[in-house]
Amino acid sequence: MIGRLRGILIAKHPPWVLVEAGGVGYELEVPMSTMYDLPDAGKEVVLLTHYAHKEDTVALYGFLREDERGLFRDLQKVSGIGARIALAVLSGTSTSEFARLVQAGDVAALTRIPGIGKKTAERIVVELRDRVGHAIVAASPGVAAAPRDARGEAEAALQQLGYKPAEAQRLAAAAAADGDDAETIIRKALRAALGR
Repeated sequence: MIGRLRGILIAKHPPWVLVEAGGVGYELEVPMSTMYDLPDAGKEVVLLTHYAHKEDTVALYGFLREDERGLFRDLQKVSGIGARIALAVLSGTSTSEFARLVQAGDVAALTRIPGIGKKTAERIVVELRDRVGHAIVAASPGVAAAPRDARGEAEAALQQLGYKPAEAQRLAAAAAADGDDAETIIRKALRAALGR
């Protein structure tokens, strides 16, 4: 199992990154919370990883912080939540804010995260309330072809996070301003989608 990866960041195509370590290029899917804090391409990066092997796919997920990887793993223990929704949670809110929402039982706020309906939000509150209270507060493989512009890249990333194409297009269009890069557009779109 791969638990940590140290190498050169070759490319960023949200939500994917390519890291070269020991002459091998690793494709990792990362939450936007990690994407925002990555260095520029060509710089060294250290990522904590989660290796997932299912019947017909193998995936590698990367995180800059242990609390993010821990929450990613905890979320997938909740019935009905897989890696895509877990990444959407981490992309839409910080681990501490998520813990606060769960502790408060704020089902309405949790349902604003793509892929989480009312029943799933209620299960999250019941199943994770004790776990996130101390753990967080205390503490299709392959890179898609890069879209030609920042807004297009942001739309693609939002779709990867679970938004329908029309919704991703609307969010990216509303968030984009002249000179914004894809990460800035995605960050603003996610804040708007979550009503912040």
